[in-house]
Amino acid sequence: MAAGGFSDTLWHATARPAPPTAPLGGDLDVEVAIIGAGFTGLNAALALAEAGVSCAVIEAEEIGWGASSRNAGFVVPNFAKVDPDAVVAKLGSERGERLVNLIGTSGDAVFALIKRLGIECEARQTGWIQGAQAEVIRPGLEARAAQWARRGRPVAVLSKAEAQAMTGCDSFVGGWTDRSGGTLHPLNYVRGLAQAALSAGAKVFTRTRVTNMARHGDLWKVTAPGGTVTARRVLLCTNAYVGNLHPVMPRSFIPLHIYQIATEPLDAATSARLLPGRQGAADARYNVFTFRLDGENRLISGGMPVNPFGARARMGRGIVQRLVRMLKLSPEPKLQYVWTGTAAITPDFLPRLHELAPGLFAGIGCNGRGIGMTTVLGGILAKAAQGVPLAELPIPVSQATALPFHFLARHAPKAALPVGRYNDWRIAGS
Repeated sequence: MAAGGFSDTLWHATARPAPPTAPLGGDLDVEVAIIGAGFTGLNAALALAEAGVSCAVIEAEEIGWGASSRNAGFVVPNFAKVDPDAVVAKLGSERGERLVNLIGTSGDAVFALIKRLGIECEARQTGWIQGAQAEVIRPGLEARAAQWARRGRPVAVLSKAEAQAMTGCDSFVGGWTDRSGGTLHPLNYVRGLAQAALSAGAKVFTRTRVTNMARHGDLWKVTAPGGTVTARRVLLCTNAYVGNLHPVMPRSFIPLHIYQIATEPLDAATSARLLPGRQGAADARYNVFTFRLDGENRLISGGMPVNPFGARARMGRGIVQRLVRMLKLSPEPKLQYVWTGTAAITPDFLPRLHELAPGLFAGIGCNGRGIGMTTVLGGILAKAAQGVPLAELPIPVSQATALPFHFLARHAPKAALPVGRYNDWRIAGS
């Protein structure tokens, strides 16, 4: 997600210190240059460094400044808005199943990596729950669970009683759960990845904004005010933060602006009633309702604004009121943090892997499933940089293509939100 200020997030206020880094100062030669020090870039750097490949990460701001500190800390090992069978129908059996397996096992990949590296980030692989907010929604969610179950994933359909008991939300009439999902402290996770990459031999430069990328023969020269990095391969790991680094990439996705909030810690009785197994939870609305608890029992949720003007204060109040209504909270918890960011949404809700030019690769489009998707995406980009044939990668490589009428398309989520909210109310009554 893209940001207002860095220090306004719950995660920044409660994170451990980042490993020491400095801006690029001088010229450097490496095998792979990586632009962006978030989940994707640092996972790519870690994989490369552990394989003995020299690499340098170049970050315009600070480690985890973007999406990696602006999400809600959900680890969700499935697609947004699309089911496995539809992915296979679109991509074909071989490629479709490879991508489905990659996404389905992404939660396991996240938590296994955290355990291997010993990262302290409140990691809890307790599961992810999607509740049905109305009877008409329930069959679709049960079919979704059945598709994942056929592929061996640890999922289960939830009855009305089970969904309500597991979440504390009495408006759910059923749902499903994937036990390989969970929650974590995202900024501590990304800072832990940075420390691991540094320890493995990667170089990480912060406060270094790339001003140009140019190919000279078989090499790329990445230029910043403090110097240059010359590399055989370049990985563009900015996701929604690509800016003007490439002429087409910024117009290849729809930016979705999302606000997140955290309340003050809840009282013991309320925190025991809500998500007693400490899973992350959501429903299937257009204006999706999400909630989880952090390690100090703060309630975390989010939402999309229609009108950006004055949205911070308005969204903060509105999301808390929605929590009060949906979770029957009394007294109303006090709002402690509000922050905002931008997710990259693709038209088919599938991730993209691009070879933008010989030796220049990019991954984009996590569609609100960023922690799991970016963790595995970094490893895939590392393989591409090491010369693994692109046809063997689990994400099909495609051309970066600008969306038609992108200026209008980028406003589509805001324009559709009132209709989506009306349909949510019509279906579920809240």
